[in-house]
Amino acid sequence: MEGFKTPVELAKSACLAAKAKVAWSIPQMLLLGVMAGAYIAFGGWLMTVVTHDLAAHMGLGFSKFLGGAIFSVGLMLVVIAGAELFTGNCMMPLGVMAGCIPMSGVVRNWFWVYVANLLGSVIVALLIFYSGLWKGPIGINAFKIAAGKMSLPIGEAIFRGILCNWLVVLAVWMSMAATDIIGKIWAIFFPIMAFVASGYEHSIANMYFMALGILLKGDPSTVSGAGLSQEVLSQVSIGGYFHNLIPVTIGNLVGGILFVAIFYYLVFRTHLEDIV
Repeated sequence: MEGFKTPVELAKSACLAAKAKVAWSIPQMLLLGVMAGAYIAFGGWLMTVVTHDLAAHMGLGFSKFLGGAIFSVGLMLVVIAGAELFTGNCMMPLGVMAGCIPMSGVVRNWFWVYVANLLGSVIVALLIFYSGLWKGPIGINAFKIAAGKMSLPIGEAIFRGILCNWLVVLAVWMSMAATDIIGKIWAIFFPIMAFVASGYEHSIANMYFMALGILLKGDPSTVSGAGLSQEVLSQVSIGGYFHNLIPVTIGNLVGGILFVAIFYYLVFRTHLEDIV
C-alpha cells in the first residue's frame, strides 16, 4: 500500500529486522543498548519534571496523559536515531518461528542488550543526580515514583509488565509500517502514551526511575518531603529494585512475545515461508 506497509509486509520486515539484530557484535549491542537505556531515561526524567505539579492544576487524568505523551520521546529516539531496546526486541521470536534465526541468537541479543540498557539507565540517573536539577519538588516526585514501583506487589508487577510490552512492541511494529519520519513519530506516540497514562510497568524505564530513587534516598529533605510510611521507605533499596525489576521483566517478555510475535506469526506464517 502507498504510504505505509501492510500487516503482512510488517511481519516480513520484523523477520528481516531480527536477522539484522542477531548479527550485531557484542560491542555493537553494548553501545546501542547503552544508548537505548539512556534515551528511555531521558523520557522518564522529562516526564517527571513536567508532571511533578501538574495534577494539582489540571487534574490527575490530564497529568497522566501528558506524562505519557512526553515519555514517548524515549522510544522515538530509540527507533529513529537507532538503538537496541530489550523490550522492543521481544518481537524477535517471530523470526525464530519463521525459521529466519536461531533462538540462541535471540537470547544472546537479549542478554547483552538488557545489560547495556541497565548501564545506560543508571548512567543517566547518576548524571541527573549530580546535576542537582532534582532539588525541591521535582526530586520529591521522582522519589515517590521510585518508591511506588519498588513497593508494588509481585503479581501486579507481572501483569502491568504484560500490558506494557504488548503496547510497546506494537509501537515498534507500527513504526516499521511508516515510510517517513512523521509517520514513525505518530505510530510510536499513541501506544506509548497509552501505556504510561494507563500505569503499566516498563522494565527499562524502571531501571532508571528506581536507580534515581535509591540515590535520592540519601537526601533527608527529599525523603521527608515525600511523606511516605516507613514500610514504603524501606522498599527503596537494592532489594526493592530487583523486587520490581524481575517480575516486570517477566511480564514484558510475555506481553511482547505472546501478544505480538506469536499472534502475528500464527496469522501470517504462510506468508513468511519465502523469506527464510
